Amino acid sequence: MGELFGHPRLRNVSMKRLELTDAELRKASLKENDLLFARRSLVAEGAGKCSIVKEIVEATTFESSIIRARPNPSLVDSDYLYYFFASPQGRELMGTILRQVAVSGITGGDLAELKIPLPNLQDQRMRASVLVAIDDRITLLRETNTTLEAIAQALFKSWFVDFDPVRAKMEGRMPEGMDEATAALFPDGFEASELGLVPEGWTTSPIYDLATFINGAAYKVFEPNAEQRGRPIIKIVELKSGITSQTAYSDVEMPRKYLIETGDILFSWSGNPDTSIDTFVWTFEPAWLNQHIFRVLPHVDHERTFVLQMLRHLKPVFTELARNKQTTGLGHVTVADMKRELIAIPSGKLVEHFDLTIRPIHARIFENQRQAQSLVTLRDTLLPRLISGQLRLPDAESQLAEALS
Repeated sequence: MGELFGHPRLRNVSMKRLELTDAELRKASLKENDLLFARRSLVAEGAGKCSIVKEIVEATTFESSIIRARPNPSLVDSDYLYYFFASPQGRELMGTILRQVAVSGITGGDLAELKIPLPNLQDQRMRASVLVAIDDRITLLRETNTTLEAIAQALFKSWFVDFDPVRAKMEGRMPEGMDEATAALFPDGFEASELGLVPEGWTTSPIYDLATFINGAAYKVFEPNAEQRGRPIIKIVELKSGITSQTAYSDVEMPRKYLIETGDILFSWSGNPDTSIDTFVWTFEPAWLNQHIFRVLPHVDHERTFVLQMLRHLKPVFTELARNKQTTGLGHVTVADMKRELIAIPSGKLVEHFDLTIRPIHARIFENQRQAQSLVTLRDTLLPRLISGQLRLPDAESQLAEALS
């Protein structure tokens, strides 16, 4: 299952402040544990969507498209109320005040009149604490992965983009943080190429030649079904949000090249240039590959790390290529684009050494993503049962302890 409501536990909140009087600032300011509701949305599911403010780093205000609710701490726990509005029961209640005009929307007056079933305050806190613990662990795993990916990308850029070890050797210095055996894999000078100066002995190649790029099949060919028969069909939305109740499935027999394996590199080449053009590693079970996504198969296993980091490094380039072909909000990166985009190719031994260095980091990122997915599924399963009182707290705590062990 995917996220029920995105990333609504807001931390490190800091927004551009408007020029407001003290009275206006007090009225429009945010505090920790405030609830924020989307006033309107083009889709019914978005109107009334609830977020909670968990951490503020400086004075912050909110705009007119948001309704702020500040719960009375003597009556209700903010975390409990936040999870209530994320539950089926809460969404159903929100639906009773949903107004349909040009877009779906709610009003602050209607929101204030909602009658919410509440257990006692201590019970609210205990139920919410289980869900908070899960969300905090998910946040930690994702933050850890952001740090790990930054480490991998920094080393890649130093070695294969900025050529720092080569420059150090040219100046008679030992490359920083590098042993002699690794330093010996780098040349001590540059030579001219189609790309400009590249390290001596390196070649240039189109990014397209780094791997085999397999485009997905047309959506209708899969004969999609909503009964979850067969395997899920992976579109760009699944790359970003995971497999959800909205994901279509197919039990049609398709050529094996369209089968995504767990751990495959996937490159989305079409869509909104700023949000859809990206590189992913598939962490779910095997699935079907839809069009607009390349399945990327490195030619040999030890080149996988180099290929993945190169695609991620080139994301800004791909974004601009897509933006230059943008029509009706969508853009795309073509095979011709990828055949024109040249990169510097180091020696095979250096690529292999880079793989040995970075592969453990990639493996940890992968396992963290898998654990986060499991926790999302657990949270989404426990949430409605905890809010409704169908699940006893000791049972929920036991499942949580097992998941975090």
